[in-house]
Parts: sequence; C-alpha cells; structure tokens
Amino acid sequence: MSASQLTRRQVMGGVLGMVGVTRLAAVSAAPTAGRSGAAAAGTLTIGGDLVVNRMGFGAMRVTGPGIWGEPKDPAEARRVLRRAVELGVNFIDTADSYGPEVSERLIAETLAPYPRGLVIATKGGLLRPSAPQWVPDGRPAHLRVACEGSLKRLKLARIDLYQFHHIDPQVPLEDSLGELARLREEGKIRHVGVSNFNVEELARARRVVPVASVQNRYNLADRGSEDVLGVCARDGLAFIPWAPLASGSASRLEVSDALEKVAAAQGVSVMQVAIAWLLAKSPAMLPIPGTGSVAHLEEDLAAARLQLTPEELARLG
Repeated sequence: MSASQLTRRQVMGGVLGMVGVTRLAAVSAAPTAGRSGAAAAGTLTIGGDLVVNRMGFGAMRVTGPGIWGEPKDPAEARRVLRRAVELGVNFIDTADSYGPEVSERLIAETLAPYPRGLVIATKGGLLRPSAPQWVPDGRPAHLRVACEGSLKRLKLARIDLYQFHHIDPQVPLEDSLGELARLREEGKIRHVGVSNFNVEELARARRVVPVASVQNRYNLADRGSEDVLGVCARDGLAFIPWAPLASGSASRLEVSDALEKVAAAQGVSVMQVAIAWLLAKSPAMLPIPGTGSVAHLEEDLAAARLQLTPEELARLG
C-alpha cells in the first residue's frame, strides 16, 4: 500500500508458488463452527509450508498519523498486537516503510520471541522521504539493505514472507526480483511475495523467482484486480486484499448503501460486512484488517464468524 492519507474505512492492512487452500463449508468462506477469533475463517497454506488462519492483521496502523512516526498511544499499539495473537491471528503483515521502520520495531518489541507458528510478512521497495511521499526503489542494492534491516528490526534469522512493495519504473523488474531470489537462496527469505502487480507483471515475476503472495487493492467498489484474483483462485493461490472500503464516487456510494443495508439486517458494522464479503468471495482470500485500536481489532476479527446469506451476497455483487 502506498497512500499517505488512509482512514479506517479505506484501510485493510499487504500466493504464488504451490499454495493449498482449505475450503470452508456452505458459502465458499463460511465461518467454521465451534471456532472463534481468526481461526473461524479457516486456514490456507502459503508456499506449501506456512499454514495460517485466513484472517490476518495489517500492522500499518500501529504507527503515527499518516503512517508516519510513533503511535500516539504506544501502549495501545502494543495491546493491539498482543490481542491479535491472543485472538488467533498467526499472520501479521507489515513493511519497512510503515513509520518508516516503526511498525516492524514495535512488532519485535511486543511479540519477540515469537509464538510458534506466527508468520511475520514484511515488504521492501518503497522509501518515505517525508510523510506524504511513497517513492519506489527497486534497486537490487537497496532491496538487500532493506531486507537485512527488516531482519534486524524484526529480530528474525529469516523472513517467512518478503514482499516486493511496488515496481520501480526506473529498474527492470527482473533485476529487482533477481535480488530477492538471491536473498532467498541465501536463506534470508523463505518465500517471496509481490504487491500492486497486474497479471502480466505477475507472470514475469514468476519466471524470475517462485512467488508466494499477491497483495493488491481489492474491495466491493474497486475490483480492478479481479483478474489477478482469478489467477490465484484458478491456481489455488492466496490473494491478500487491502482497502476493503472506499467512498467518494457515485458508484462507490451506491455500494456503500448496499453495505449499510446488509449491515443493518445483520446487526453488525459495515466493516464487518466488507470483510465477510471478502472471505465469501474466494477461499483464496487472506484479509489483513488493520487498526490501532483493540476495540476495532476485536470487531474486525468477529467478521470471521459472520455468514452472509445468498441474498445478501447477491445484493453486494
């Protein structure tokens, strides 16, 4: 993700290679009976060996306003991270550009030594010269330094999932991903992921290195990555969507109205409906709702048990 002014209504949050997906009963992503928290969404396997609950946590919002600097309430940020793990989240998504560096550092300070099975995914390839700026940097030398910096901040010997945050138009894609392939061969990265890629770019990436995740913007109103999702669903891959809600145009307002009606009928929030819709859309989905509030975290994760009716799904499209 690379927007500097994102609200809670706009943010959710960041698998190519061999990825097995656990299909759930009833609707394609119906809640799992008898389970609570993140586990209620079922599981998927990243890269053939990382089994995670299909509701992750995006750690972008544990930083300061504008994804810049320290959080206003550091104690609450740490409570959010601890509570996420208590509620069964075992996939946390972050990036070196969140803060910058603040999100990664807080994760390590709060959760290391990490519980068994917890997957920390991070990203590199975007610089933050100032709060409003998100500047692509795909130079191999930069990606190596970025990866090694993330290893140090996260207190890890190897990063389970390292995602190329954004293509740099000044650097050939093959050069950027070639460096990540070398880092993988060196054992510093277990799996490589990509973010903000289209189908053609994804195909090029897979020719350079086994890719284990795709993280793109996707929500009810913005389905520009529908074809990427289709590739993931067809091949049994996982798709990590961000920005579950949007507003500001006539078409988006129409979708917002549908969301509000379904939410009212279910007696839940529109954010919960948006997350439940993602889970129902495809078993390839791995949502990563993000927040800096424990109350909002608990609300988001409760969506894992929300079962939308066929009529509600049809209304939402």
